[in-house]
Order: sequence, then C-alpha cells, then structure tokens
Amino acid sequence: MAYLELSGLTKRYRDSVAVDGLSLSVERGESVALLGPSGCGKTTTLRMLAGLVEPNEGVIALDGAEITRTAAHRRNMGYVFQSYALFPHLDVARNIGFGLEERGVARAEREQRVEDALQLVRLQGLGHRRPRELSGGQQQRVALARALVIRPSVLLLDESLSNLDAKLRDAMRHEIREIQRSLAITTLFVTHDQVEALTMCDRIAVMNRGRIAQIGSATDIYERPATRFVATFVGRANMLPAERGADGRLTLWGEALPAAAPSGGEVDVFVRPQRLKLAPAGEPAGADMARVSGHVLNSVFVGDHIEVIVAGPGGQRLTVEIQSGDAPPPDGAEVAVMWRAQDTLVFPREAA
Repeated sequence: MAYLELSGLTKRYRDSVAVDGLSLSVERGESVALLGPSGCGKTTTLRMLAGLVEPNEGVIALDGAEITRTAAHRRNMGYVFQSYALFPHLDVARNIGFGLEERGVARAEREQRVEDALQLVRLQGLGHRRPRELSGGQQQRVALARALVIRPSVLLLDESLSNLDAKLRDAMRHEIREIQRSLAITTLFVTHDQVEALTMCDRIAVMNRGRIAQIGSATDIYERPATRFVATFVGRANMLPAERGADGRLTLWGEALPAAAPSGGEVDVFVRPQRLKLAPAGEPAGADMARVSGHVLNSVFVGDHIEVIVAGPGGQRLTVEIQSGDAPPPDGAEVAVMWRAQDTLVFPREAA
C-alpha cells in the first residue's frame, strides 16, 4: 500500500457530482499535481483529504490507517489556501506559530520552530511584521511556513501561486519545489496551470469531470496523452480531421500519414506546433516522416518563438513554431510542413 491512498472518493452536491469515484496512490515523499480546468473536482478532492469536506463514498488512508472520518485537526495536514488565509491582527511569527500554539507546543520549542520555518522560507527578521506590510510573495511564504512548521504528514497546496505575478510565480515554483525535495514531504498540489504541474511535481493527475483522465510523469502526460482531452488540455496542439482510406490508412490534406489508424469511426490528428518543421514546397519527406503542403497565411512574433500559420484545403490551418531568430517565410509562400511520425497523435472524433 502506498503512503497515501484515495479509493473510490465521491462527493455529490444535490444533483451535481463534484468528484466521481476517484482513486489515487501517492508514495511517501512524492509530489503529485492535480491538474484540470475549473470545476473538475480537484479542490474538492484536496478538501476531502484535509477533512474540510466529507465524502459521500470512498476511503482515505494515510500510512496504512484509515482517516476518512477523522476530524481535520487530527489529520496533521498542512494546507496552503489560495487566499493564504493569514490572520491580519497577528504578526508573521504568531501566524506561523498558530498551529503549534493550538497543539500545545511549549513556548521555547514553538519559538525555535517558528524561527527555523522563517529561515526555511527566507523571511528571517520579518517575524514582527503584519501581513499587510508584506508583498504578495512574502505572504505566500508565510502561508507555506505556517503549513510546514507543524511538520505535517502531507502538504496540501490549493492554487497557492495563482495570486502572484508571472515573474514571482516562476521564482516561487522553484523555491517550493526545492523545499519539498529537501524535506522529502509528501505533497499534493492543485493547479489549473500546466507549467506549474509540469515543473513542480513528480507525477501529474489530469482531472476532468470529477475523474482522473490520466496520471503519469510530465513526459508521459505531454508526449503520450491517453485521451483527446489530455492532449488538448496539456500543452498546445493542432487538431485536424483526418480521412480514412479504403485500406484503413489515414490521409491529411490529401497526403498519406505514416501513423496507425484506430479501428472504426472517424478520427482527428493532433500535432504539437513545436514539433513541426517548415520546408520548401517541393521537398520530399524522409523515412518515417509525415508531410503536408499549404501556404503561409501570416506569422506572429511572440517573444521566444514565431508562430507561422499555414493554410490547407477547406480553410484548415496548422500553427508551426519556429525560433524567434529564424526568418519566417513570406505571407503567401507555398511550403511543406513535416514532422516525425511518432509525434502524430490520433484520437476518435467526438460528436459536435
């Protein structure tokens, strides 16, 4: 049995099912992201784990002991809320030490553990300040220190970086990951941000409609998505309808694809924009390469890369990413678009 086990968790609100029979195993010291769109059930799952919401069905076990009905304050979970939930009338040190005080930890030990927590999150010397005197990043660190100072069995992070600006969010991703690794603390991180999930966690559980659509490493999720939902939600992808010939082979824009076709039904082809290469219109494709032809509609500079929009039959379009230092083809130019066969993702077409 894994250190943390969620088995068949279900949460219903009247006629709505927020979490639908979810099961998840997390090893000791592992960091797992719950990634998904708003309303997919990820925060409800976290709150059931913390004891803030009671499941209708299912079992939660921690280190071999069931805690499904255990009161929240007896679960020893460290929870960092999206809003940080700091006490405005308490200074930083009192905010961090609040959980220790509630647990009856002696004053001398409490002060030492608060000081250690301040050093861990790089807030030494700021224990006397009030939350309103801190920046957003500093408030986030206080909330993290408050969760860690109780030495929790599991650290729970609920969209805890969403209130920060982009630059600070990038910095905090790395800081939190370093702290999690140094403490070897089991962590569940709820986010709708793909970059956070891909960079901060050992594994990612992609959620959709209250269920886990796929769980795996960042590479597994990105390179080998199990469903079209995962393929479209994680990363960017071109999606184009493919045609199936009498021999079962797939064609795209009138050209055969070296890709396996699922049996039965219509399919769509997915290809990541950064996996596409532009070539002169007449250039043939190499072995195990897919190739289509079209003309350049326009190019857009977006900083670290350029997006080249290529049009094909029937107004269909492909977005190709090239490095920002490369010169894109002129608008209207006839081009070939190529990619490795292994980068072609094929999924059954969904009804409109």
